[in-house]
Amino acid sequence: MTSTEPGQSVELIIGGMTCASCAARVEKKLNRMEGVTATVNYATEKAKVTYADGISTDDLVATVEKTGYTASLPTPAVEASADEPDELKPLRERLIASIVLAVPVIAFGMIPALQFESWQWASLTLAFPVVTWAAWPFHKAAWTNLRHGAATMDTLISLGVVSAFLWSLYALFLGSAGEPGMKMPFTLIPSRGSGAEEIYLEVAAGVTTFILAGRYFEARAKRRSGAALRALLELGAKDVAVLRNGTETRIPADQLVVGDEFVVRPGEKIATDGAVVTGSSAVDASMLTGESVPVEVAPGDAVVGATVNAGGRLVVRATRVGSDTQLAQMARLVEDAQNGKAAVQRLADKVSGIFVPIVIGLALATLGFWLGNGSPLEVAFTAAVAVLIIACPCALGLATPTALMVGTGRGAQLGILIKGPEVLESTRRVDTVVLDKTGTVTTGRMELVDVLLAPDQDRAEVLRLAGALEHSSEHPIAQAVARAASEAGKLPEVEDFGNVEGLGVQGIVDGHAVLVGRTKLLEEWSQYLPEELAHAKEHAEAEGSTAVAVGWDGQARAVLVVADTVKPTSVEAIVQLKSLGLRPVLLTGDNEAVAMKVAAEVGIDEVIAEVLPAGKVDAVKKLQDEGRVVAMVGDGVNDAAALAQADLGLSMGTGTDVAIEASDLTLVRGDLRAAADAIRLSRSTLRTIKGNLFWAFAYNVAALPLAAAGLLNPMLAGAAMAFSSVFVVSNSLRLRRFRPLS
Repeated sequence: MTSTEPGQSVELIIGGMTCASCAARVEKKLNRMEGVTATVNYATEKAKVTYADGISTDDLVATVEKTGYTASLPTPAVEASADEPDELKPLRERLIASIVLAVPVIAFGMIPALQFESWQWASLTLAFPVVTWAAWPFHKAAWTNLRHGAATMDTLISLGVVSAFLWSLYALFLGSAGEPGMKMPFTLIPSRGSGAEEIYLEVAAGVTTFILAGRYFEARAKRRSGAALRALLELGAKDVAVLRNGTETRIPADQLVVGDEFVVRPGEKIATDGAVVTGSSAVDASMLTGESVPVEVAPGDAVVGATVNAGGRLVVRATRVGSDTQLAQMARLVEDAQNGKAAVQRLADKVSGIFVPIVIGLALATLGFWLGNGSPLEVAFTAAVAVLIIACPCALGLATPTALMVGTGRGAQLGILIKGPEVLESTRRVDTVVLDKTGTVTTGRMELVDVLLAPDQDRAEVLRLAGALEHSSEHPIAQAVARAASEAGKLPEVEDFGNVEGLGVQGIVDGHAVLVGRTKLLEEWSQYLPEELAHAKEHAEAEGSTAVAVGWDGQARAVLVVADTVKPTSVEAIVQLKSLGLRPVLLTGDNEAVAMKVAAEVGIDEVIAEVLPAGKVDAVKKLQDEGRVVAMVGDGVNDAAALAQADLGLSMGTGTDVAIEASDLTLVRGDLRAAADAIRLSRSTLRTIKGNLFWAFAYNVAALPLAAAGLLNPMLAGAAMAFSSVFVVSNSLRLRRFRPLS
């Protein structure tokens, strides 16, 4: 457990927190330790701590425990999730008992017609277990905090409940409230009676019940808000058929090592990240990327752990295992984001940390004010208790983290990874989105886009002969031709294949001496392009495409046009980005003709072309100097610096690890529409956070004066306080319904 290496980070599970002020206390105590930086999240009940040389995790745990809470290192995710259903059991039992006992007490207090002779003593009998046993967690936490010289939400609740109960005992035993036949009317606004004939058992029992109900539904909702992350962690295969000495052996998936070859049958999950060795299939990656269409894979193709083999038998060689896999990295990114805090949440935490002592002072001031005005003690007491109960800052503490948990979890389900809460603020301000061309707007892979034929030539025959020859070459242009030819049918065998360096390839196919390459190669064999075909070739090259000539048996037959094609979804993506108020800019190292052609095809008006990799950062800086707030979308190593320079960096998950590390948002699927979805989701999450904070603040600002003025029944104050927390969490849960436009 102990570690003394400098710059260590650890995540602690914090137990015993009941409100945001608890989290603020733990965070404050940890940050007072020299060399320690800590962030405590009430919603996730975790502390993310960075500590320096000479400090151990034992020291951190001891500090938390001295503050009055528990701390422990996290258990493996699957084990932890298995224990979670029991966490709600004690709370549920107290809530059910409290409801059964408190409902008659509240009915007696609110409905005079039910007040039979000696009803007040029946109320005392029913309320006693509610105020003592059911409310015990509040009293225990209040006492623990008192011993540590602190006050939290539990202090307010315990004070309010105990005050109402003790007042009732005073009125029953020392006042006139215990006399047989006593009647007590119920009013929303407390009456101005003498007080000695009034009891507040319905307040004590009702407040306990409402707050227990609020805690229970809040705890359930918090669990639901973290469900996406738990589901992500549990996606991986549990066991795997590994090949050892040519024999299949079933082992737990966590025992795989890099280099192991394992078998994946149709319907099985791929155990870890790897490369296909043998077999071809379609792989369903929807649970990781949100993309519903399976991806075809063949030998040499990379596959990702936790995706499902939807077709044939595959043998895969493991390339990354354990915490290095894409699934583990996704889970880590999501969890780090959920444990972070936005600037608005830090303000709320500060308010929550000082709010409770202020409220206690305000309650005492309210009591003194009413008594000083000559009002009955009962009126002053009622107002003070209402202030204590209504002001609990629970909703403030839940406003940001619950929305962040749900938003980032939903993003993970859709293949959108948000690195931290500060990213949300950036998405609101962005007005320009710079798009790298290759691999982002385009496929990044050469494709055959046109076949230009000399007179009296057959397209299928040209493709068949040229494709067979190009199939023997590893060049990207050759492979593009070979792929297109293969789709039309089986390719014939090639004899005497030869690579003419810098010019092309040659060989014998079906008895024909075939040449494919530059026009110079054909001209060396006296095969000249017809004038019309030569002009068509020049036109294709002027538009940025690559053109290769094909000839056989002494005659030039055709020109094959190859280009990096625009992704089918890019046009729709640009429309979506524009609808978000963003101005798209195409950034590329290609020549201007190519860039303008791609931009025109997808609907981009602004182009920055012929930019060297180092110049991409300067291009982003120039836009920022013009006053624009820039988002950058890229996927390559040469995009990493520009992604880091941009106000918001979005990397395509199909790209390099360097680009992903430098970005703020990672789009797991290589679909540009995901960029628009990511910005929409981030903005929705930010709106939800701000809405939550507004209602949490507005609730306290509006309710406190009413309570202090004696215009709020304490029982209704308890119900309203509980409702505010449930409202905030429920509002956050609406983000689970977020749907991508695509």
